[in-house]
Amino acid sequence: MGFLRRRNDEPVDHIIIGLGNPGERYARTRHNVGAECVHMLASRRGWNLSAGRCDSLLAEGRIGDARVVLAVPITFMNASGSAAISLVRRFGLADTAGLIVVHDELDLGPAVVRVKSGGGLAGHNGLRDIDRRLGTRDFTRVRIGVGKPPTRERGADHVLSKVPANERAELDVAVEVAADAVEAIITTGVIAAMNGFNSR
Repeated sequence: MGFLRRRNDEPVDHIIIGLGNPGERYARTRHNVGAECVHMLASRRGWNLSAGRCDSLLAEGRIGDARVVLAVPITFMNASGSAAISLVRRFGLADTAGLIVVHDELDLGPAVVRVKSGGGLAGHNGLRDIDRRLGTRDFTRVRIGVGKPPTRERGADHVLSKVPANERAELDVAVEVAADAVEAIITTGVIAAMNGFNSR
């Protein structure tokens, strides 16, 4: 799927978006593990995520031979598509398969990490808005399990409330694993990453 490309500039190979909500109130909640993963990727390389265009904190560089953009939207979760479409257009991403979205996943047990290409959105508001704005689900996801709430009605409380210490420690490990998965997608391809991480 083609998008507008920046003039006189090399297009990027991958854009990695970590989903979450902005502000201290939501820091370290289950809903923000995607954003934490992108911060982890930046920290591993000594990159600074700084405020820029595209409704996001941004960093640019290379992972292996690939030119990548790391992005954490500064919009709320249900408006993540605004950042996604702006990033894809600004950085000349030729194919949305190169878009990697890292996010929390209610349908996976706590701290389980899985790689997925395309497919359903599992009711995730951030993914739904990205699909709406891009007009496609053909992007790659790194899913970090946060488990199901006791009842469907308590879904928002589950993902937005503070996490018990023992589960938070597990999620911290999962964020590291998710960062490993993103790096594997970039360096070895999505199929190899799925084979490596989805069997754990």
